[in-house]
Amino acid sequence: MMMRQRVLVDSSFLFALYDQSSDRHEAAQSATQTLVALPIVPNVVLTEVTFLLRRAGSVPAVTRFLDAFVASRFELESVTLDTLRRARGIMADYADSRFDFVDCCIMALAEQLAITQVCTFDRRDFSIFRPTHCDYLDLLP
Repeated sequence: MMMRQRVLVDSSFLFALYDQSSDRHEAAQSATQTLVALPIVPNVVLTEVTFLLRRAGSVPAVTRFLDAFVASRFELESVTLDTLRRARGIMADYADSRFDFVDCCIMALAEQLAITQVCTFDRRDFSIFRPTHCDYLDLLP
């Protein structure tokens, strides 16, 4: 049986998808509608997105997001101690690039799960990173 292709989802993409006032909202919606791969959201992404939505809007914005997320086709992936160890290593290796913690977790999960695609609007960090399991990460949209 062939495994369905998977794509990791970054905070910038998920925030744009659920924040209708975002200038990237339409691009995120369009990408989601045409996405064939199974979208995987690391649990640390939820923390960052709920923080951003709360800061930009209100508690009702966060609860609407959580309701929609639970009803979505997104799968949630836990960050493990192995993920944290690798994320820490990436952060140290790329210290001059100043990658943030959530991005490092996504990069580590990409390697651990052999995923080569990331839905993100954060082109800089993910373009600089060189994963161990492929030459580069394919960034969508």
